[in-house]
Amino acid sequence: MRRRVRAKKVIIATGSRPYRPSDVDFAHPRVRDSDTILSLDFTPQTITIYGAGVIGCEYASIFRQAGVKVNLVNSRDRLLSFLDDEIVDALAYHLRDQGVLIRHNEEYAQVETLDDGVVVHLKSGKKIKSDVLLWAQGRTGNSQDLGLERIGLSADERGQIKVDEVYRTAEPHIYAVGDVVGAPSLASASYDQGRFAATHAITGESNVRLVQDIPAGIYTSPEISSVGRTERELTAEQVPYEVGHALFRSLARAQITGQTVGMLKLLFHRETLQILGVHCFGDQAAEIVHIGQAIMAQRGEANSLRYFVNTTFNYPTMAEAYRVAALNGLNRLC
Repeated sequence: MRRRVRAKKVIIATGSRPYRPSDVDFAHPRVRDSDTILSLDFTPQTITIYGAGVIGCEYASIFRQAGVKVNLVNSRDRLLSFLDDEIVDALAYHLRDQGVLIRHNEEYAQVETLDDGVVVHLKSGKKIKSDVLLWAQGRTGNSQDLGLERIGLSADERGQIKVDEVYRTAEPHIYAVGDVVGAPSLASASYDQGRFAATHAITGESNVRLVQDIPAGIYTSPEISSVGRTERELTAEQVPYEVGHALFRSLARAQITGQTVGMLKLLFHRETLQILGVHCFGDQAAEIVHIGQAIMAQRGEANSLRYFVNTTFNYPTMAEAYRVAALNGLNRLC
């Protein structure tokens, strides 16, 4: 039974689904995407993951930890290029150290399905056979069958709807939030986008600053989290910055737990000492980053590297990494 609902304001929050190209046979039991891989009823000996974005890297870690031989095929020249270069290099090193075979700058030409596996034919001429293929080449917004064209709206080739800074579409009484608008495509961001869009729809106002510097959490092994700008971005903007490091192997808590792989990296302004970026790689990274996020969110002098220098942290804790990194950074100033 159809129901017709009228409203002065509408918020589209239909989410997304794994992207499926038409020339790949997803009906075959050995071809999976990030949703259907969860119903795999056997542990393969080998798996090819096509796509080395967040989902591809996370599943590469999961399957390698389960003892599966992993081929990670990346269509770009490096992993997760939106992250800080040093963090990406660390991730690539540890994935390889765990036994993941990473192939950069490769594109598929054909996916051949067999009774006992899948062969991915690459444009470079390589052929990769594995028990299972996991297709992890992005997602598509759930904008089909919404009738957008009837109200003057449209979606791009990935089903994503364009919005402005307060999540209004080209029709000002219609908003869109979450994965259906594209990046950052994080559940945490989607919650806030929905709240701010609803606030603007009702009151006509919204504090856009609150959805800036959203932290990213990537659950590889070890995990990654970051908030703020990268060294590459700061260099391009000609911002005079400095770096402070804390290696986990130097922290008592990491030594006690045996989780010594990883580091905390602080980027800060050389003159004002303002925190510009926090990047963490290692155990509990997605938790640790929120301390730096809280300081970054402060205005004026409250956002300063000196907070970490002058604050006493419990010992032994992973949070102590902030004090170590801050002192390390201060020692680099002339």
